[in-house]
Amino acid sequence: MVAIIHTANSFHTALNYNEQKVKQQKAKCIMAVNYPKDADQLNFYQKLNRLTKQASLNDNTKRNSLHISLNFDPSEKLEREKMEAITEHYMNKIGFGKQPYLVYEHHDAGHPHLHIVTTNIQRDGKRISLHNIGRNESTKARKEIEIKYKLVKADDKKLKQTQNIQPVLLTKIQYGKSETKRSISNLLRSVIDQYKYTSLAELNAVLKLYNVMADRGEEDSRIFKKHGLLYRVLDEKGNKIGVPIKASSIPNKPTLFNLEKKFSENKIRREADKKHLKNTIDWIMIKPLKSLEQFKEALQKEKISVVIRQNEEGIIYGLTYIDHHTKSVFNGSDIGKAYAAKMMAEKCGQPQLKNTIIRRHESHAAEIKPLHSVHQHPDLFTNNLLETIITPVEEYSYVPAVLKKRKKKKQYYPS
Repeated sequence: MVAIIHTANSFHTALNYNEQKVKQQKAKCIMAVNYPKDADQLNFYQKLNRLTKQASLNDNTKRNSLHISLNFDPSEKLEREKMEAITEHYMNKIGFGKQPYLVYEHHDAGHPHLHIVTTNIQRDGKRISLHNIGRNESTKARKEIEIKYKLVKADDKKLKQTQNIQPVLLTKIQYGKSETKRSISNLLRSVIDQYKYTSLAELNAVLKLYNVMADRGEEDSRIFKKHGLLYRVLDEKGNKIGVPIKASSIPNKPTLFNLEKKFSENKIRREADKKHLKNTIDWIMIKPLKSLEQFKEALQKEKISVVIRQNEEGIIYGLTYIDHHTKSVFNGSDIGKAYAAKMMAEKCGQPQLKNTIIRRHESHAAEIKPLHSVHQHPDLFTNNLLETIITPVEEYSYVPAVLKKRKKKKQYYPS
């Protein structure tokens, strides 16, 4: 058995993930321990409220949510009663037996596994320490359960080779197929807390992978002037669709003001991640590539997304790298000149970046042509000149008052 524990500052992400799997008929909520009702009698909000109310008893604890997965070997065929017994045994051993928790049995992988959502805040407001819980309490509980229930041991090479356990994966939001606000909230909690970005553009590079964007509106709009922020769902072509969601209405308050705090923090946090990204790019570039698209595909296999930024004329002016290993976002120029758009295009044998810019300047120059048109059309030039000469022009001249010759006033002498 393999146990994985993720901690967070909210229950929404973990609960949304599991409930979506239930809707897709890929999971089932089999236990609601220390809840007033059985699992099949609870709706989404009743499940959520029980956890959030208990967590609210301690406002000083930021990370008050646990998402645990218990994973078993593919060869093990476990009945529901045995899974429930294993879960209760495990939760008691790690000190969470009296906590409210939900248990979901998943059927979306090649091996049996459970997901547990709970809180570390107790009924008296005290918190259960999570320090080294995975290495200490969880490991002891796992080994004891493996012996008692005769499970395949996690230390066996067979289990290590067959289990490739991934963290909870985010999926693209599809407008109309799920509640917009809840889906955006779920996505933002994961992306904003996990990824290291230093600008709104870098954050959007990640969000657009999931059909969402943070939108400040036009510069002359009221929301832009008020330093506001909206979150919008995008279609597959990148067009905004549906009703925008105000940042202030989302539970974890991903407002522009709060994001700007993270921008400065992330500049320091992501610095150590440059080396991994550089090494991966250098490794990819050992083999000659024919285009930026090939470069993008090669990095995608290494779990690094590349966003190619280009303007309306199709001119490529930048690259943004999203390293999903280190959860860091970098513009090409931030990690070095050699990794910026121009240099990478040249390395990939894609000279259209340079040529496109040249063609734009050539087309701009061609629009001017002041002298060539004269030589190519002499008659037109003659006619224009003749017309200019014979057309009367009303001229205005201005002479400063100080330069004007003043008339002498006539002097009158008394007779």
